[in-house]
Amino acid sequence: MTEPVKQLEAPHRRLQTSPRIVEKIAVVLYKGVAALLAHVPPRFSAALVGRMNQFGYLVWPSKRRFSNLNFSHVLGLPQTHPDVRRLALRAYKEYGWFVVETMRLPSLKTEAVQQLVEGDGMDRIVDAFKAHGKSMIVVAGHVGNNEAVAAGVAHRGLPANVVADDSAFPEIFEILRKNRESWGVHVVPWRNLRELFTILRKNQMLALLVDWGYKPDDIPVKLFGAWTTLPAGPATLAAKTGAIIAPMVVRRMPNGRFRVDSGAAFTVDASDPATIQRATQRIADALESTIAAAPEQWYNFKPMWPSTEAETAALERRAAEMWAKGPGAPAEAGAPPAPLVGSGA
Repeated sequence: MTEPVKQLEAPHRRLQTSPRIVEKIAVVLYKGVAALLAHVPPRFSAALVGRMNQFGYLVWPSKRRFSNLNFSHVLGLPQTHPDVRRLALRAYKEYGWFVVETMRLPSLKTEAVQQLVEGDGMDRIVDAFKAHGKSMIVVAGHVGNNEAVAAGVAHRGLPANVVADDSAFPEIFEILRKNRESWGVHVVPWRNLRELFTILRKNQMLALLVDWGYKPDDIPVKLFGAWTTLPAGPATLAAKTGAIIAPMVVRRMPNGRFRVDSGAAFTVDASDPATIQRATQRIADALESTIAAAPEQWYNFKPMWPSTEAETAALERRAAEMWAKGPGAPAEAGAPPAPLVGSGA
């Protein structure tokens, strides 16, 4: 039997931060590397960092196991298949680009930052936001480079807000927060999640990443044909505030820019378990399409699926229980309800 995956802990529930000396070293290294990367050709830097990432994958058993588990689901192949290993190595290499791009952003001129985004996906998201006339929750995964996209679209003057993890390395978080705020993007730390309701009640835009890793107590969904979970936050917030949910797709293109596409925006008109599960499943479907389009650009190296059959069966049972707890529940127990009606985007 496969070894159970260690249960992940949500960032805002962590009780301990990194030791002070570790954080100090991390801050010095971050600032030093960022200053160096501003003067080194990005292709060379990305190749070097990518090779270092691949080395980490090869020598770190738990990282290798988690990555292989994730990419085996994406490809529909056993974890031991050579194609799974090849895709994992490609992802760690591509992650080198993400690291270099993110650390170079503060050194780029405004004109260069504004040219990072291509495609009309962001225009469609903005049009849906304006047409809805209320708040919007933009949901995305760790694909491409969301930092670069945030910097590239902030010049539009939209009331944009993002949630970020401030629990692991607070001082590095503060560096990144200042960078984002300089682009016009307000950052909400995990430790202040109540602010999300204030933002949405002010009819602003809020961006949420949904692929933080598998946690048994989140909402059961199917992703790449297998049961896992995604956070309840987006659907619950939308139900309570009337916000519209807009899936966003980001991909790095060969020219170094980022293509932004969007799925159909939709509303969540109730907060009963069945409706929340259906809305979260719709988010999962959008995430699956995002990952499938560029799996080597998916930079989530935490386990996204349970590793035992017992956990999978428990998720399926819980999903059936949720389907049965809502208005218009299906007559046949365990049958999924009809899909949500999109509001258009």
